[in-house]
Amino acid sequence: MTHSSPPTSAPKEILPSPLAAISLKLVGAITILAALIDFLTLLLPPQFGNRAWQLATTTQLVDRGIVPLVGIALLFTGYWIDSSLGRVPRRVSLALDARFWTCLLSCLLGLMFLFTTVLHPNNVRIQSREALSQVASEATEATSELEQRLSADLNARRTQIAALLENEEQLQAAIASGELDEAQLAQIERFRNNPEELNNFLNSQVGEAQNQLQTRIGEQQKEAEARLKAEALKATVRVTLSSLLLTFGYTFIGWQGLRRLLAMVN
Repeated sequence: MTHSSPPTSAPKEILPSPLAAISLKLVGAITILAALIDFLTLLLPPQFGNRAWQLATTTQLVDRGIVPLVGIALLFTGYWIDSSLGRVPRRVSLALDARFWTCLLSCLLGLMFLFTTVLHPNNVRIQSREALSQVASEATEATSELEQRLSADLNARRTQIAALLENEEQLQAAIASGELDEAQLAQIERFRNNPEELNNFLNSQVGEAQNQLQTRIGEQQKEAEARLKAEALKATVRVTLSSLLLTFGYTFIGWQGLRRLLAMVN
């Protein structure tokens, strides 16, 4: 007696939920609109003649540029789910299809980020050059102030020593009060016997102090210039590469989407 095996039922195909499609399209649309509002807020009020505003705005646009791209991806994923469920009607007019406007927006955003790719490095270069010029100007001013201060100090010390040399009572009072030690007293005696030695001594003291301070100013200037160049390089590389990636992503999605939509209509 033969036993017939029960018929095996074919596994059911798991279809995506219509709710998932609606949710993805809704979240995608909200993400895109919120990002556009954010972009508009960054651009208002416009200050196109202000280079600092241009740099700050382009940097923030690039930093937030991925948000609309995610929204577009979510929106098209929702349409793909609808298509797999057979719920996407064939439209005669592209003007009534949200996908057309989304692709067009994607192309426009691609052009915008292509513009920032060119604009931002140029602005960084100009701002860096201005900052380096300001550092050099500040170093020159500091050197000038140093020379004036040292010159005033030289004159004050020359006047003080000359007063001691000319006034014996003041010299004895300084010795009695302990203001002058034996080495300083010996120097004063040499200065009294040879006034030219006083000038040489003061000039050497001032020259040594001037060299030390100028060296310090030069080191600070080099450190500031190196820091500015490093910051400019990092800002240029980061924003430019991000802009290029965003340009490619938006342009590719927009162009491919428009091409497919036009093929569907035709």
